[in-house]
Amino acid sequence: MDLLHRHRRLTPYLLLGPGLAWLAVFFVIPLFYLGYTSLQAGDIVSGYTFKWAWDNYSDAFTLYRDHFLRSLQYAGLATAIAFVISYPLAYWIAFRAGRWKNVFLLLVIAPFFVTYLIRTIAWKTILADQGPVVDFLRDVHLVSADGRLLATTTAVVAGITYNYLPFMALPLYVSLEQIDHRLIEAAQDLYASRVQAFFRVTFPLSLPGVFAGTLLTFIPAAGDFINAELLGTPRQQMIGNVIQSKFKEIADYPQAAALSFVLMATILLAIVAYTRLIGTERATAG
Repeated sequence: MDLLHRHRRLTPYLLLGPGLAWLAVFFVIPLFYLGYTSLQAGDIVSGYTFKWAWDNYSDAFTLYRDHFLRSLQYAGLATAIAFVISYPLAYWIAFRAGRWKNVFLLLVIAPFFVTYLIRTIAWKTILADQGPVVDFLRDVHLVSADGRLLATTTAVVAGITYNYLPFMALPLYVSLEQIDHRLIEAAQDLYASRVQAFFRVTFPLSLPGVFAGTLLTFIPAAGDFINAELLGTPRQQMIGNVIQSKFKEIADYPQAAALSFVLMATILLAIVAYTRLIGTERATAG
C-alpha cells in the first residue's frame, strides 16, 4: 500500500516532467542566454565579452524611449479597436448565428490560412494611394485630394488590428458561448431591460474572455515589427523594428538583448497593472 501511495504521489510530477523539460530547454535556457548576452560589451569585429554592461539597459531607456512608447500606444489602440469590433461579432455568433456558428468561426480564423507576411502585403495593396479604399475616402471627403493612408500611423494600427483580430474574437466567443442563457432570461423576468441584462449579466460573465483576448492581442502587438516596416515609415517604427535591426543588420547583440528584456519587463508590468485594474477573480472566473 505504501508503494502504491508513493506512486500516486509521484504521478502528477511525472506528468509534468515533459512540459517542464520543454520549458527549460526552449524558454528558461534561451532566456538565461539572452540575459547573459545583454550584459556583454564589445563589437562584431573584436567579439563580445561579459562585463556586467548595465549601460546597455540605460541606453535602452534613453535612446529608444520613443520607440517603446510608440509600441505601447499602437498595441493599445489596436487592442481597443479589435475589442470594439470583436465583441459584437462574437456576441452575434454566440447568440444569433444558430447552426451557422461553425461557418462564421471558420471565416474568423480564415486569414490564418495565409501567412502573416502575405496578409500584411495585401493591406499594403489595399491602402495604396490609388487603391479603392483611398479613392472612396476621397470621394466622401474623409481624405484630402492629395492625402494618403499608406505610410501613416493609421495604416500601421489598422494592419496590427487586422492581423491580431482573431486573437481577440475567439476568446470572447468561447466566454460568451459558455454563458447560461437562463441567467439572462431570469434577469429579464426580474424586469431588467435588454441593455441592463447585458451590462449586469452578460458582460460580467464574459470578462474572462475579455481578459484573455486583450492579453493575447496586446502582447504580440507590442512586439510587432512587420506592420510598421511594410505599412509605415521610419517615423512609425516600433521597438520590434529596432530589435530586429540590431539582431539582423547591425549585429549589436548585447543592445538587442537588453531591449528585448526591457520590452518583456514593460509588457509584464502592463499586464500586472491591467490585472489589478480588472480584478483577478473577475478576470479568471467562469
